[in-house]
Parts: sequence; structure tokens; C-alpha cells
Amino acid sequence: MQAWIVVGSPENFELMRERGFDVCGFKSSRRRQAGEMRPGDRLVYYLTGVVQFGGIVEVTSEMFEDTSDFGLRSKSKPGEDYPYRIQTKPLLVPPTGHYVEVREITDLLDKTRALGPQKLGIAFRGNLHRISDADYQQIERLLREQAAAA
Repeated sequence: MQAWIVVGSPENFELMRERGFDVCGFKSSRRRQAGEMRPGDRLVYYLTGVVQFGGIVEVTSEMFEDTSDFGLRSKSKPGEDYPYRIQTKPLLVPPTGHYVEVREITDLLDKTRALGPQKLGIAFRGNLHRISDADYQQIERLLREQAAAA
């Protein structure tokens, strides 16, 4: 299993929630990375602006291409159609408002430890990132705590 961070807006995350987290789309610049995903991989949603981890889904299909509009929007690239997609199912998605505040846990993650809370933007540039098993386990634990407290 490989764990990934999917970077996106809170609005796109809520759209995925409304769909039941059945599919995840990636920008046209992420074809290679999306093509590396396999069933059983995990996707952690990182929500831009609010700087939170919102939930985890499991990949259930290989990548496929589909340019139909399913609602995702890019603030930085209007008209982006998120053509590379995978089917998913929710694993751990706390209720809205019960997410993990990333600025508070930068010292716990390999990906953010050296940057600290002020430079998180550098760690999460782009739409998709591989993360270590240790970081995934830490994020999953924290999301479970948030879900239990909800």
C-alpha cells in the first residue's frame, strides 16, 4: 500500500463527500502519479486555505480517463477538467469541522518537520504527493481521534 496526499480546496472536498467519496479526480499534470496508484492505496485529503487533513479514502480501481464535468474546480487554473480519475471508497472521514489542524502537528510528520507551521505551503505545493508509511499512520491516528471526539 502506498499513501498519498491529495491537495484540494475545502469546497472540492465537500463535493466529494456529497458523492460519497466514490471517485477522486486529478489535474492533467498528474497523469503519471495517478497512473501509479493501485487498489488498496490510501489518499489523505489536505484542505488548502484551512490547512487541515479532512479524511482518508481507499483506492478501489486503476486510473481511468474521463473528461466529463463532475464538479471539481481549480482556483488557480479555471477550466481544469480533472481528467485522470480513480474509484475510491471512504475509510475515515470525520464530520465537517472535526479535521486535523496541520499547523499544530508539523513536528509529528517527516514531510513537515523541517518546515514548521509557517512554511507549510512549500510541503503541499501541487495536487498530489507520496507520503511515508510513518506519516500516514500518524495522520490516520489523529483523524481517528478527531472522529471519536465528534
